[in-house]
Amino acid sequence: MCTSNLPIFRYLAQKLLERHKYSCVVSIVKAGRIRNAFLCAVVFGGFQGLMPTIGYRLGINFSDLIERADHWIALLLLSFIGINMVCGSFSEDRKETAAQLTFFGIFVQGIATSVDALAVGVGFAALNVNIVRAAGFICIVTAVLSFVGFVLGRKFSSRLKSKAQLLGGVVLIVIGFKIFAEHTIFV
Repeated sequence: MCTSNLPIFRYLAQKLLERHKYSCVVSIVKAGRIRNAFLCAVVFGGFQGLMPTIGYRLGINFSDLIERADHWIALLLLSFIGINMVCGSFSEDRKETAAQLTFFGIFVQGIATSVDALAVGVGFAALNVNIVRAAGFICIVTAVLSFVGFVLGRKFSSRLKSKAQLLGGVVLIVIGFKIFAEHTIFV
């Protein structure tokens, strides 16, 4: 990696990670076993590492298309998941969150929280960043933070009860609007 690009890489990596670090855990805090924490870590870390790599490979040829759509996709997916969580937190007939923890649910959240990383990958291509190093760093940091967040969420879920689901939904909606605002309002 070119050393002149190092500050830009750090800035982009920090921005990418700050909005995603605990998104998985807030929504599935009561789920249970350590296996589920590893599943979250692998899925979220994997997508956070994979999306910039895909964006890098697509490169500048498709950068306009990716940058035009990524914020809409993130907004719609995160808002849909978040609204369902908020509505579920008020339901009298609540099921245990562990029953709602599915691979598909985690998979969709993994995509939703990392889709804007495609544009970051395109930016990495323009900056001639070492994508293997950058994606590996993003993947590992996201996996560790997701795992830690899952464990902490599980620890505090008994105190928060349905408020954890409400908070998780609100956080996902806010992340979606933050991504949208960064790409449309604060350009």
